Amino acid sequence: MTDRRTRLFRAAFVALDLSGANRLLVSRARGLGLILTLHHVRPFAGGEFAPNRLLEVEPAFLDLTLARARRLGFEFVTLDEAWRRVRQGASAKPFLHLTYDDGYRDVRDFALPIMRRHGAPGTLYIASGFADGNAGMWWLALEQAIARADSLTVRFADGAEEIRTASVAEKRAAWDRIYWRLRSGPEEAMRAEIDRLATGQGVDLGAFSRDLCMRWDELAELAEDPLVEIGAHTVTHPMLAKHPEDVAWAEMAESRRAIREKLAIDARHFAYPVGNPDAAGPREFALAAELDFETAVTTMPGHLTAAHAANPTALPRVSLNGLFQTRAAVDALLSGAPFFLTDAARRLRNAA
Repeated sequence: MTDRRTRLFRAAFVALDLSGANRLLVSRARGLGLILTLHHVRPFAGGEFAPNRLLEVEPAFLDLTLARARRLGFEFVTLDEAWRRVRQGASAKPFLHLTYDDGYRDVRDFALPIMRRHGAPGTLYIASGFADGNAGMWWLALEQAIARADSLTVRFADGAEEIRTASVAEKRAAWDRIYWRLRSGPEEAMRAEIDRLATGQGVDLGAFSRDLCMRWDELAELAEDPLVEIGAHTVTHPMLAKHPEDVAWAEMAESRRAIREKLAIDARHFAYPVGNPDAAGPREFALAAELDFETAVTTMPGHLTAAHAANPTALPRVSLNGLFQTRAAVDALLSGAPFFLTDAARRLRNAA
């Protein structure tokens, strides 16, 4: 997310709070409930250059979110119960379910005690390659490459370009340029180029999943907690829509098979890596249904409504973003106002 977009979102959350729009729109904007998306939950230890900060929230913010949700009348439910209420098309109280992508160890260490304190169930979507400790995390590799370098020569599809990365401002600008240009192309080419850049800066490409993600024995212990559900999240965390159908099918099926083999758990729920329209679309939704996943979640934002009962493998989620760790942001997301207003603006544009 660019600095400009970050500032706009922050201003929007403040405006919704100060204007009272969250309260005024809640009866029209809030759905039956929502599924929250999280990745890391841990104290922030980064510096001024932290482009992946959006993927981590501090424990105190998760605690604030759940306390605020409880105060606003939300019930904390399992994913099965959330899906039951969607199929039923009614819920006496709005519901909330926590989800954590990738299987980071800090979820166990920092999030689980907060979940227990609030009685809030959560689903951990496990990429089996991360649990094996051998799948790469290209977004972290790119961050480290830029952090260590004073300049990088990047091979884009239309030619090589030398990019300065000496100052914090240059590193931020380089991230925006490199990340989005590489991500817009084929994923295999993006990963190969990031691996080359990171290796050139002495980055240990295998260290991220080894150091950050829970191994199978840790997951087995965690899965015994009644608040924890285990879901599938592919093997190597690819943007599925960028790959041939047989590759996407294998990634989805093999992650479920690995969880069954290692944990003796049938992972009935699935999360698409990245999860936006570039990474998951109608083909992937159909594959999830073919593989008999009961639900599959995207990162496309929104509350759950009765209409989603017709699309169990294309469910929206609401991201807890590390760039917006404020009470105003929580209230806006729980009210549904940002999504309601965005949809209204889209309808107006389409009608014009």
